[in-house]
Amino acid sequence: METSIRPCRHEDGDRMLEIINLAALAYRGAIPADCWHDPYMPAAAFAAERARGVCFHGYAQDDRLIGVMAVEPVRNVSLVRHAYVHPDHQGRGIGSAMLSHILTRTHGQVLVGTWQAATWAIRLYERHGFVLPTPPMQQLLLSTYWCIPARMAECSVALAYPPLSDDDAVALMARADAAF
Repeated sequence: METSIRPCRHEDGDRMLEIINLAALAYRGAIPADCWHDPYMPAAAFAAERARGVCFHGYAQDDRLIGVMAVEPVRNVSLVRHAYVHPDHQGRGIGSAMLSHILTRTHGQVLVGTWQAATWAIRLYERHGFVLPTPPMQQLLLSTYWCIPARMAECSVALAYPPLSDDDAVALMARADAAF
């Protein structure tokens, strides 16, 4: 079986969206009910992400996608976004392989946001050197680098790679504000 991690192509769109929505079913019952919607990512929201330039990479077996992960440059950081592995292939190191792939191609500060209840995702990021800043800094990072509803931010965490002290986080956000 041949595996690869490659940039996603236009024709991968339907499969990418299928993987995202199937894998996101793990959040149902874990995140607050008022934050869950079905499908988790509507097609229009997915199209908007791609149109905005969010760069998706896919993990493929015999050229069939089984995982996706994206990176998005925002101000002075890179955000890891939309990290999902098809449920039939989870627990095999695919998420780790994709994250390692992204990190070797991304320079500077990298942030990732996820649901507080997604402890499995938090553990994955921590295994790769991401650290949870203090809760107040997490909320400031979320409000500085993500455009998400307040309720979603309230139920989310931000992790940093390399790790950020409170002072480093404040300086990073000040540089982001100064640039824009």
